[in-house]
Amino acid sequence: LFYAEAMDNNLVEDAAFLEELNRAKEGLLRQYNIRKLIESVQVTEEEAEAFYKENQDKFVGQATVEASHILVDTLEEADRIRKEIAEGLDFAEAAKKYSSCPSKAQGGSLGSFGRGQMVPEFEEAAFSIAEGTVSEPVQTQFGYHLILKTGETSPESQTFEDVKDNIYQQLLVQKQNKTYVDKVESLKSKYDIERM
Repeated sequence: LFYAEAMDNNLVEDAAFLEELNRAKEGLLRQYNIRKLIESVQVTEEEAEAFYKENQDKFVGQATVEASHILVDTLEEADRIRKEIAEGLDFAEAAKKYSSCPSKAQGGSLGSFGRGQMVPEFEEAAFSIAEGTVSEPVQTQFGYHLILKTGETSPESQTFEDVKDNIYQQLLVQKQNKTYVDKVESLKSKYDIERM
């Protein structure tokens, strides 16, 4: 409706409108030109593979531990339960019977975790004990834990296929930024621009 009225009133010839139209046209043309420049940037598989080979240390997964635990309030309780386990009580059964952690429903299983996911005292104990052994009681802000380490994975290098998409994206952004900056510098030497 406003467009129809503007046309009827011949606002298309209005000097203020023409000035605004030119500003909008400049902005659109500038954005279109930048988009064309950015879209012209490509990353080849060779570039991605070379980046992967030169930066393999950045593509290493982290070590993980698989563990179960029993959480109790006192050191005395933890020592007593550890003794029962040493005398033959199954760890999962002991967790169901004594632990105050909700994980007791799964026999105390916490699944797998890497460094930085658990409180430091717990993490240190879980990573340092041998697989299949029960830790001494470990005190944290939550109470006393008995930890059974059930598995461990070493850090492994991620394959190129695993990280290829991330590498392409990272290199593409880097190349687009460099292309843009280089183009701006090149245009500065080609055109004299007056600031308003």
